[in-house]
Amino acid sequence: MTRYNAEIYVGALLPMESRRIAKLLLTEPDQAAWMHAIETENILQKRTAATAARQARLLRRRLTTLDAEGWKMINERESEVVIQMLMAAAVKHSLLLGDFMLRVYADRQRRLEPALARSDWQDFLAECEHHDPSLAGWPQSTKDKMLQVILRILVEAKYIDSSKSMKLTPQSLHPDVRRYLSAHDEAYVLDCLERTR
Repeated sequence: MTRYNAEIYVGALLPMESRRIAKLLLTEPDQAAWMHAIETENILQKRTAATAARQARLLRRRLTTLDAEGWKMINERESEVVIQMLMAAAVKHSLLLGDFMLRVYADRQRRLEPALARSDWQDFLAECEHHDPSLAGWPQSTKDKMLQVILRILVEAKYIDSSKSMKLTPQSLHPDVRRYLSAHDEAYVLDCLERTR
């Protein structure tokens, strides 16, 4: 059974674009309304319809791991809440990101090590192949790109200070984000995002 997907590499958290997609999802658009908003109105402000459609597809898949309450929080709340809700959606959408947070990030922090190391990624992927042998077939370029995107996400969510130093800067969840995840029985996501404290 396939546990991991490579979809995350299309983009990082993309808060501005995610707000627009969340607002659109709140209108419960049919396919025609969706296409009109993405391709004709160009709500994501992309140069080509193909780029807009590709990014919108990723964001829709990510955001539909949440419900209308989550979309409303992303659409209406302050930056801290938006970023943390997007991080929660990214973890739900990509178990590779979540498992990296649980197995690598949390482990480094438990051992009081100040930063991630580039070698962590290859060790992590080797371990992941035991749970999902399909990873062995991923091209190295995809694996490298996914590391770049995961590091970018961790920087955007303020879990590391930069993709260069990879210094750990663990976060506390906003009470409303924690409340939302608890109310939705998202124990895995809570563990990924806050067990590290």
